Amino acid sequence: MTPEPLATPQERMGIIQGDITKLTVDAIVNAANSSLLGGGGVDGAIHRAAGGELLAACRQLNGCKTGKAKITPAYRLTAKYVIHTVGPVWRGGNSGEPELLASCYRESLALATLHQIQTIAFPAISCGAYGYPIDLAARVALETVQTYLETDRSIAGVSFVCFSDTDYDAYVEAFGML
Repeated sequence: MTPEPLATPQERMGIIQGDITKLTVDAIVNAANSSLLGGGGVDGAIHRAAGGELLAACRQLNGCKTGKAKITPAYRLTAKYVIHTVGPVWRGGNSGEPELLASCYRESLALATLHQIQTIAFPAISCGAYGYPIDLAARVALETVQTYLETDRSIAGVSFVCFSDTDYDAYVEAFGML
């Protein structure tokens, strides 16, 4: 009997539109601020859905630098873990933003690998209040994850969760360019 070939990176990636806090995956990624103590957008939604225990756990982490990631239990969410990453504020693209954004994805995936997480969902990191243009951010996200999955076979599925139609369309378009 011939073993099944492993799925390609693109086959392990998907784009969905919806609420990241409602997904049944091993981990969701939080587009956090550097304090990790909650904020607006997806960060606030994740903190509200997870409950006060998440805030207490984040207080113990002493913040997070831009481009880095930290992990906590997910508490009241259906996911098992929340991986918190701090994306860059958009300053026109010449202040290291693409490299820092790519680092958010790599660092989050590395934590997923370390914690034997097989399914993970990402929001559109830095695209809300941080102002990163969605078309550019989607390309960075998809290319970075694809590259990571080329050498890491432990992660079975990566979802990119888009809240708005505009974000969803930008991710679908970027995926078509891989």
